[in-house]
Amino acid sequence: MTSRRLPAVAFAFLLCTLALLPWGAPAGAEEAREEKLARDVREVVKKLQARYEQTRDLEASFEQTTKIEGFATPITSSGRVYVKKPGRLRWDYLEPNVEEIYVDRNDVLIYVPEHKQVLVGKLTQMAASQAPLRLLQGAAKLEEHFDVHPDPSGARGEGGLPRLALHAKGLAEPGGEKTVEWIGVEVYPKTHFIKTVAIHEVSGNVSTFRFTNIKANVGLKPGLFEFTVPEGVAVVKAPMLSQP
Repeated sequence: MTSRRLPAVAFAFLLCTLALLPWGAPAGAEEAREEKLARDVREVVKKLQARYEQTRDLEASFEQTTKIEGFATPITSSGRVYVKKPGRLRWDYLEPNVEEIYVDRNDVLIYVPEHKQVLVGKLTQMAASQAPLRLLQGAAKLEEHFDVHPDPSGARGEGGLPRLALHAKGLAEPGGEKTVEWIGVEVYPKTHFIKTVAIHEVSGNVSTFRFTNIKANVGLKPGLFEFTVPEGVAVVKAPMLSQP
């Protein structure tokens, strides 16, 4: 009877042959994919900046989900945001609690009706976790404020567009300590308006903002961005403001 076992020499040859097979992607193919991803990121940034360069004012709804390290249930909130060039922004939390944030270039005012208090400070003195404010305020010049890279996972969003990873340039942080690791951004494929902003903090906390019902160049009035302190409300100078 003929043995079904391979001779030793043949077995060794088979092992060598299997070891040489291209089980993984060739190095050249991997480099090509990385280069294409980098080109796609540059194209998204170019179109995003062009879109916001053409935008005189903007309003949108937002939903915020904050996942706190060590807690199973995330914190959720929602509201409306308004942006008007040059440098004006209003951020209204409507649920679960009412809170209004006004930004005029570098001046920031936060009105908390529940506490009958107005906090005033400077955007450059706020924690970098306030990045959605600065990001929306300066999206037309994204590359001036951030180093832009592909999302670390290489993930792509709606329409196959790559997600962006932003690393802030020169954002002042309280005490000089780094609190934000990086900022993830996804854009809408047709309009190239910002769809989501995800703040990844060093602590492991992640705050994600999703923007919908975006309307641009609707002629927002300057009065929308002005605030008069109500009677009986205290004004507190805040050198450092925590995340909204």
